[in-house]
Amino acid sequence: MDGTYPFSAIVGQEEMKQALLVAAVEPTIGGVLIFGDRGTGKSTAVRALATLLPQIEVIANCSYNCAPDTPQGLCQVCTGTGSRKSQKRRVPVVDMPLGVTEDRVIGALNLERALSHGEKSFEPGLLANANRGFLYIDEVNLLEDHLVDLLLDVAATGENVVEREGLSVRHPARFVLVGSGNPEEGDLRPQLLDRFGLSVDVKTPDDLETRIEVVKRRDAYERDPKEFLKKWKRRDQKIRRQIVDASSKLEEVEVPDQVLRLVAQLCVSLGTDGLRGELTVIRAARAVAALEGHSEVEIDHVRQIALPALRHRLRRDPLDEAGSSVRVERAVDELLAP
Repeated sequence: MDGTYPFSAIVGQEEMKQALLVAAVEPTIGGVLIFGDRGTGKSTAVRALATLLPQIEVIANCSYNCAPDTPQGLCQVCTGTGSRKSQKRRVPVVDMPLGVTEDRVIGALNLERALSHGEKSFEPGLLANANRGFLYIDEVNLLEDHLVDLLLDVAATGENVVEREGLSVRHPARFVLVGSGNPEEGDLRPQLLDRFGLSVDVKTPDDLETRIEVVKRRDAYERDPKEFLKKWKRRDQKIRRQIVDASSKLEEVEVPDQVLRLVAQLCVSLGTDGLRGELTVIRAARAVAALEGHSEVEIDHVRQIALPALRHRLRRDPLDEAGSSVRVERAVDELLAP
């Protein structure tokens, strides 16, 4: 039994939990940014989600989690392999710590092998480990600029290319990027901010009963983790089935033209740049519909996801002192009223 705190036992923070579930069902939305106070369960939620995800099929002994049934997007080793035996692995969740070196992120020459055997061998980095999984960056707003540039390049191409020390390596690097941070410690670069599909604000609960329940559950978990996990196992299994079912039915979920038109009107009224806002809202709403077992996206699904999909895409309006969240909520109420 995994010792990670159960996803279903997290109190409140519904917007954050929904955003993570949407990213698990629809990885192409571009990941989730979670900004908020310390101690609000940001990293707990990410790690808890990972335990719910079904195992993935990979080519046996591949360092990059290449999929055996996909002829494209394979690493150089798997591309040249004829017969492909497969094995199952857990969906990787890789932490990128602050202060990490570029070599550790992208991979580098295996010095030990080079010195002991005189062979040039590539040591895969964090991007290789995270392929087909999640790359989690805590304090993402404090990430060094050269690493931000690197992530932007890889996120745009889905491939990591390393050419140094006589090595020339390219491998797939497609992952759901999850970043968390405290806004008081600095803003995120606009280019990286735009790459996140959903942006979630989390706050310390001010409701007394909610705070008490958080403390009770955390205390019970730390006193007897085994018993606590047993208590919440059935609810976690229910969420796991929900993710699996939604992932399998996602492509069948239809988006009516009326919904597309309303989403476009919403983005125009908010003045979002480009079309990434519309695409993210539609993809996320489709995932919400699939999670709820619907075969068609409804206006309510758009309402549920519009705020996290659009709040970080607005230009600053000097004539409007309201924050971006308030502006999105106002536009949603005007255009998507029940």
